Amino acid sequence: MRATAATVIVPGGAGRTLRLWLLPAVILLSGLALRGASLPLALGLQALLAAAAAFLLHDLFGRMERIREEKCRLDEQLLQSQKLAALGELSTGLAHEINTPLAIIRQETEWMEHLLGNPPFAGNSGASEFADCLAEVMRQIGRVTEVTHNMLGFARKREPVRQETELNDLVADMLVLVEKEARNRNIAVVRDFEPDLPPLVTDSPLLRQVLLNLLNNALQAVGSDGTITVSTRQEGEACLLRVADTGPGIAPEHLDKIFNPFFTTKPPGQGTGLGLSISLAIVNRLGGTIGVDSAPGRGAVFTVRLPLAAGPTEGI
Repeated sequence: MRATAATVIVPGGAGRTLRLWLLPAVILLSGLALRGASLPLALGLQALLAAAAAFLLHDLFGRMERIREEKCRLDEQLLQSQKLAALGELSTGLAHEINTPLAIIRQETEWMEHLLGNPPFAGNSGASEFADCLAEVMRQIGRVTEVTHNMLGFARKREPVRQETELNDLVADMLVLVEKEARNRNIAVVRDFEPDLPPLVTDSPLLRQVLLNLLNNALQAVGSDGTITVSTRQEGEACLLRVADTGPGIAPEHLDKIFNPFFTTKPPGQGTGLGLSISLAIVNRLGGTIGVDSAPGRGAVFTVRLPLAAGPTEGI
């Protein structure tokens, strides 16, 4: 009888193998011992063989279950990627189809606003109400334009232009854009920057877009009378950018959906549901990750982790 080694490849660890020597070795020793063994010894060896077999089967079934779970997870990721790819193609065509008549509507509305300021309409008793209606039409056109712009931004791919960036300076510049709105809502904006951060090699405009999306989300989450804390840190060979708010938090059933395109918990007219999905796509292409920590009643903390050196260069 010759013992042979069975090799089981374990998913997720390159080069890791499990050598199943135990069962063949026990079988070999049992066969040799049973030739002249007493009954108690034979029974003991058989019990040892059964225990070894049970141990190996339990280990094997455990590994099979982990392989099945990993396969299910990969299948879900593949399905989500296919959905996003199809959505990107659909968004491009849909946005262009909407933008063409939208441009005509905007042009005609602007012409009516011009006519309204001239005789015989100027000074008419109903001119003011008509002007308000036209202004509302222009506001709604602006909303639709923003949605189609976000759709095109979600679908469009381009090569990142990487250069050395001072993360603290970039964040400080973006905070200036939202601090006025924050003051009007009695929201404190707290800076918590780690000094002397090394330069970050990244695409500055794209990173600004991510940060602006996170800051706008934080403002909308807090509403009024709260705090937004923006912090930067170095962690090994990566930089961390965190945006924390004192809003109501995110429900557990929504945590795995907030990065999906068009998913939003905001009231109608207050969000497109594309900000976080676009941010996720940008951060991933820059070689980083984005995550959220939240629970109802204790706000939310979004963390962007970016490598100090340049990451992947796949188009965005």
